[in-house]
Amino acid sequence: MPKKRSGGGLSPFQQSAKFLGVSVLAGAVMAGIALPAAGALGLAAKGSVQSFDEIPDELKSPQLSQRTTILDSEGGQIATVYSRDRTVVDLKDISPYMQKAIVAIEDSRFYEHGAVDLKGVLRALNQNAQSGGVSQGASTLTQQLVKNYFVEEAGDDPTKVAQATQQTLGRKIRELKYAIQLEEKLGKKKILENYLNITFFGEQAYGIEAAAQRYFSKPAKDLNLQESALLAGIVQSPSRYDPVNDEAEATKRRNTVLQRMAETNDISQAEADKAMKTPLGLKVSKPNNGCITAVEGAAFFCKYVEKVFLSDPVFGETKEERAKIWNQGGLTIRTTLDPQAQQSVQASLKDHVNQTDTVTAAATLVEPGTGKIVGMGQATPYGYGKNETEYNYSVNYDMGGSNFGFPTGSTFKPFVAAAALEEGRPATQEYASPYEMEYPSPVQTCGSKPWVNLDGDTVENEAESEVGPYRLKDAMAKSVNTYFVQMISDIGLCPVVDMTDNLHVTQGNGDKLPESPSIALGAVGLSPLTMATAYASFAARGMYCTPIAIESITQKVGDAQKSLAVPKSTCSRAMSEKTADTVNTLLSGVIDSGTGQAAGLTDRANAGKTGTTDSRKNAWFVGYTPNLAGAVWVGSATQKVEMENITIGGVWHDKVYGGQVPGPIWKDAMTGALEGHDSPSFNLVNIPDAPKGKGDDGNNGDDGNGNANGNNDNGGPTDGGLTTTGATTGGGDVPTPSFSIPEGFLQGQSNGGNGTGGRD
Repeated sequence: MPKKRSGGGLSPFQQSAKFLGVSVLAGAVMAGIALPAAGALGLAAKGSVQSFDEIPDELKSPQLSQRTTILDSEGGQIATVYSRDRTVVDLKDISPYMQKAIVAIEDSRFYEHGAVDLKGVLRALNQNAQSGGVSQGASTLTQQLVKNYFVEEAGDDPTKVAQATQQTLGRKIRELKYAIQLEEKLGKKKILENYLNITFFGEQAYGIEAAAQRYFSKPAKDLNLQESALLAGIVQSPSRYDPVNDEAEATKRRNTVLQRMAETNDISQAEADKAMKTPLGLKVSKPNNGCITAVEGAAFFCKYVEKVFLSDPVFGETKEERAKIWNQGGLTIRTTLDPQAQQSVQASLKDHVNQTDTVTAAATLVEPGTGKIVGMGQATPYGYGKNETEYNYSVNYDMGGSNFGFPTGSTFKPFVAAAALEEGRPATQEYASPYEMEYPSPVQTCGSKPWVNLDGDTVENEAESEVGPYRLKDAMAKSVNTYFVQMISDIGLCPVVDMTDNLHVTQGNGDKLPESPSIALGAVGLSPLTMATAYASFAARGMYCTPIAIESITQKVGDAQKSLAVPKSTCSRAMSEKTADTVNTLLSGVIDSGTGQAAGLTDRANAGKTGTTDSRKNAWFVGYTPNLAGAVWVGSATQKVEMENITIGGVWHDKVYGGQVPGPIWKDAMTGALEGHDSPSFNLVNIPDAPKGKGDDGNNGDDGNGNANGNNDNGGPTDGGLTTTGATTGGGDVPTPSFSIPEGFLQGQSNGGNGTGGRD
């Protein structure tokens, strides 16, 4: 039995014999002889090596992993992401010094030999025999390129990487055969170009272009002699010769390359000596990788785009297929993000909520009729440090959001109203609406078993003065809890479930909404994106469009650009135009007076709804114009902060309401996003007012702070932008206008607080 060294492995004799076998094999290959699987050298002992002829003839060049660039809707760069930082360039865009340096140090006879350098093999064999080990290899640039192909194909799979780099005779034989192919197929210049583009240069830089940018902040075509020598020297051992972490070792290696270039007559000895005396001249650029580098606070939107790509079957049938394409990169992704809208969203969040506040905020803007997400941001920046987060509070859990979303309070009530209108209830529908009552029981569900109030649970309104009967318009304005609970009892839960299904309203964890009357009060957790797209359906006159973030994708394949299919928004009718128009009429006054007044836009038709939840742990404003919808949530991600006696954005609040913090965020975000855009009108309908004294005490417009606000002198524009001083809901004095006003024309509404689970 052959002897082994004490440290294990082959003895020097065995190593030399093995290397001799490779040498003979190389000579045979160069002579065009196909060796059998077994022979005098025992190359196929125990079946470890394929016959040379049995190795597949075609070597497929891998699609090199490159940077992916994510753009906004106007073509501006949001961020670059990559698993490997690489930009493929042509040989003409690589400095001649770099080309000469890599050849001189890695394969000085590159232009003289074929795929295998027999002289190099014999020289290495001699050196190894003298040293008693394998101290010198003999791989040509072509063979190294083949090995790098296998490494690139292995990706980040450690098992495949190990197989691609294992020091076995079988791998050497494969390399030899494929190297011959490449020499015949590509030629020397293309082989050199491919080698310089695939090779790892350390510091996360793959390929010469990325390396030049990383170490010297310049393109590869501008590398000078000493810079080229430094980079060429790194290739043999990127960690050992890393100039960032070991300048002395890197300098020594650079000078070795320079001397070798002089010996091969690529430069004169004088040029080499002069270059050796120069400092390294590093100008290091840090890797600018990932969504964390996104502009205008778009990191969360950037991650959402990544989640869409990795989860949507349009990009591949399996998770693994999609991940492979993403990691290969080379993609140019044009998104729906509007730079003007995004800048406005982020500026508004920053103005109203500080990063160090005990609560945060998230906002999302969606275009009605198309589903395009044009803005998405939050007050807590993307990151992993203090007062940073990687959770996107605007989206559902499966897309990187919080576990369950956030309770929405009274912003859910328009869904109940829409369901009732679809069931044929009139816009003047009236219910007794007492201040406090038990949940009605039983209530019909979608199944055969009704919901029953087994525990005698009760619901109450925000203020004791809120006592009905109320009609829908006033009940919506004041967010009367008992009214909407009675409405659900009247129509049953199934119409509400059907409506929310049509609007794709699901809980933040993806589950369907529970069939319980309490959903009317917004106790279920939803995401801002869900709310924005649902409200966009009102603006689009009843058409729901699934949200989309990607407009187009092209992928660089070789020298060509290939277009990829992308998810398209699917639009469907969620409700009739009449129902949507009625909801728009109900909500158009909510932000002109009352608690939503601070959110009202003064230059265009707009509508919306405020909402807060129990203990004021969440505050919402969801609103829209005919051409843009947006949702803003304010609260604590942990749901542990009660927003009473609290400072947010440097402003003190005794109690936080939907119109006080999220409302102004929405207003500023929408104002900036819509600047310079058309201002179309809603198709409002006439909803008669309740008779005097019926559901209207004349001075009961609660502004959400428990203050009577029936005589509001600052009523905003109503009915698509018409301004009428003193426009209110809930009574109060209205000056006699100089023109006749149709019954129900004045739509200004206060939006008072409501009771448990659905304050306003």
